[in-house]
Amino acid sequence: MNRRNFLLALAAPAPSRRNVIVLFSDDQRFDTIHALGNRAIQTPNLDRLCARGVAFTHARIMGGNQGAVCVPSRAMLMTGQSLYHATSAFAGKRDYHLWPAHFTKNGYSNFGVGKWHNGPKLFHEAFTAGGPVMFGGMNDHYGTPVFDYNPSAKYPPNEAQKFPKKSSSELFADALIGFLQTRDKTKPFCAYVAFTAPHDPRQAPPEWLAKYPVDQIQLPANFLPQHPFDNGELKIRDEALLPWPRTPQAVKKEIADYYALISHLDGQIGRILDALDRSGQAANTIVVFAGDNGLALGQHGLLGKQNLYDHSIRVPLIVAGPGIKQNQRSAAAVYLYDVFPTLCDLAGLPKPTTVDGTSFAPVLRGEKFAGRPHTFHAYRDFQRAIRTSTHKLIRYTVNGQTTRQLFDLAKDPLEMTNLIDEPNQVKRIQGLEADLRTWQKTVEDPLV
Repeated sequence: MNRRNFLLALAAPAPSRRNVIVLFSDDQRFDTIHALGNRAIQTPNLDRLCARGVAFTHARIMGGNQGAVCVPSRAMLMTGQSLYHATSAFAGKRDYHLWPAHFTKNGYSNFGVGKWHNGPKLFHEAFTAGGPVMFGGMNDHYGTPVFDYNPSAKYPPNEAQKFPKKSSSELFADALIGFLQTRDKTKPFCAYVAFTAPHDPRQAPPEWLAKYPVDQIQLPANFLPQHPFDNGELKIRDEALLPWPRTPQAVKKEIADYYALISHLDGQIGRILDALDRSGQAANTIVVFAGDNGLALGQHGLLGKQNLYDHSIRVPLIVAGPGIKQNQRSAAAVYLYDVFPTLCDLAGLPKPTTVDGTSFAPVLRGEKFAGRPHTFHAYRDFQRAIRTSTHKLIRYTVNGQTTRQLFDLAKDPLEMTNLIDEPNQVKRIQGLEADLRTWQKTVEDPLV
């Protein structure tokens, strides 16, 4: 470099550090985005985000150790740790870092809004500003009890505010838009918006419900009136939302309401993207959209997420922003807890040593990335599974009885044909069982 260029380089302003916005939906299944193949649903703004970045078609959660799967799912997202590590960390038994706090320590302002199902103390560890915030798992979308950020970290229930004329999705979108308008412009920012939609009660406004007439809804091909055996969790609240056996008409109504609430949520995401464009920061902001877990809604005779079928463990995941390939799809197997190290990678921050996840930033830059050869999944003490790109083995232990399923996902993506008793699958089953045991040891599964 000659002297003139050297001096010019010294005088040039340093490149801006990337801002980060994470948009997180509640109970949204992986196959509920129009641009990714679901022609029955209208999601123009998530489609817009897909066009701006990379959509992962095989993002997964590890599972849950309680019926409220969103609690460990959010713990994994925040800590970048696997299921049992993250829940041990939040119980005070393991060291951890929270990604918003980690960004703040590295010079960012931060802002958190929406559902927080991990307690006020941890909300204050994560964020220095925010609100409205809902502490809990679910509530009426009109009149959601929320709190403004309180520096004292005290939130007496009688001080909760309600906004009955505004849906939760609108309320949380408004808060982020306000933050974008008033933020400290001397610092990069990271923001987290955790919507409560499309979790039930599914209360989309009438104009959105009108987009999905029940008689035009198609039943999923793997619809069943009831699950073929006891999976250990058939009496939980989610499964009690409809009587057994499930009827086609009742399931169609659930799907119509679900799609309408997702489309309404999509409209609020559009408002956020528009506000980001107006702020002049869109070209310097990484936007992540993801869901905390999937949902059955009639598939396999189930309604909830307390199972290890793909409809419940696969989640939407889209990443867009500067330096990220546009309008790309990736089938790489990634976990939701890989988002933390990926954000560190994209923002040029060190990854804390407490983080278990692996950065998938190479995919976003268009580089080679193998992804995980297989993923481990668990639900309470009842269910364990291992999934490769082509097969899944699920093992159930209920009342001392063990039931197993093996699915050829390449030929049977809806997991309808159990191959566990096929003689030509013996070696495959043995190999998957061995890999499953290895995973259990690695993640410190208490059942090992």
